[in-house]
Amino acid sequence: MLIPPHIRRTSRTARTSGASRTVVAALSGVGLIALGVAPAAIADEPAPALVLGDIAPINGVKPGSSFDPPVTVANKGTKTADKVWVYYSVTRGLDYAAIPSNCQSHQVPSYDEMTEKSNVVCEFDQAVEPGDVYAPEKPLSVKALDRALYDDLRLTVGDTAPELDESATQPVAGTAPAVKLVERPSGGEGTDNAVDVPVTSVNTADYQVTGAALKGRVGETVPLTVKFTNAGPAWVLTGYEDPLVSVLVTPPAGTSVVKPHGYCEPKGKAYSCGISQRWVDEGGGETYTFKLRIDKQVAGAKGAVALSTEARPYDPDKANDKAAITLDVTGGGSAGSSGSNGATGGSASGSGGSGGSTGGTGGSDGGSSSTGGAGTSSTGGSGSSTTGGNLATTGSSSATLPIAGAAAAAVVVGAGIILVVRRRRATQNSD
Repeated sequence: MLIPPHIRRTSRTARTSGASRTVVAALSGVGLIALGVAPAAIADEPAPALVLGDIAPINGVKPGSSFDPPVTVANKGTKTADKVWVYYSVTRGLDYAAIPSNCQSHQVPSYDEMTEKSNVVCEFDQAVEPGDVYAPEKPLSVKALDRALYDDLRLTVGDTAPELDESATQPVAGTAPAVKLVERPSGGEGTDNAVDVPVTSVNTADYQVTGAALKGRVGETVPLTVKFTNAGPAWVLTGYEDPLVSVLVTPPAGTSVVKPHGYCEPKGKAYSCGISQRWVDEGGGETYTFKLRIDKQVAGAKGAVALSTEARPYDPDKANDKAAITLDVTGGGSAGSSGSNGATGGSASGSGGSGGSTGGTGGSDGGSSSTGGAGTSSTGGSGSSTTGGNLATTGSSSATLPIAGAAAAAVVVGAGIILVVRRRRATQNSD
């Protein structure tokens, strides 16, 4: 009987489920002690314990070829396993050559930090006694696709049907002849029910960047778009502890960054930009967009976009790892004191409008600040950046005089009323 399509995102719930089982076990133990029953009796209950044999990393696979992972299953428990399920999972550079009819395949798309997976679950309606070792009579062959480079193969064994990820597609039964388990000599068995096998293929991936040609007038804010692309043919999956590629964007001289891309952080006069995942599909990559203000005309000004310099043995072509950002400025001179001076905020020289990606709208004519009124300045102008009103920190305008006079009159009238009330109360008390 083939397994039903159980649906649960196991990778997200494993920790929670484990913690819940621990709490339940602890509470169960307390309850048994209260009843005078030793909880050790539960641990002594016979149970099967299926484990997989160790598998060494698989290297030197050529795209288009296949390999047979040597799967062995042993029962190290004290009870017979009535059935056996073997679960195969591979990353997107690998696939399966032929799937037996006692196996089902399904796919899990990429989500969160999990890569796309292709999975097969094989059910063996055979009993495995304690101490016995078995293996499929014909291995499930795994093939390397044209995009294969660094991939993962994960194998899991159990005596119950595995629960599938909630994003899994509907399982589909294989069409090749069914496969049985056959007994093997004991010795060399592993200790875990899951094995992770790195698979490395002989392939390349061409990382490259694309620059930009900018044009505008002094004082104008212009968009900058640069790209990082994996031209393939392989996709690249990076290990959790391995460094990821980064892209260094250096704006041309005479410009300032009004708004950087969200993946980018300042690094000296440049910006270091990251990538969204620990893998890059063939044909995939990142697009980085900035807003630059042209502050002044600088003869021959050029910027650059370049890949980081960590070792990439799969990428032999280094000629396209760097590209230029050119700037054609129309109209000489400089933007003066009315513009913004960068992505980190702060006012430009003089007393004009404020700038920065955390401030107001910016632009060639100053703009407004996020903390003040329209056209305000922290040092003067028409208002105060701390209040957004018409009272400046360095003085008051003529418009404030009538208001001040009215306020003073109100104070005098109020004082007179208070005096009259107090005299009346004093008279009443003396009576």
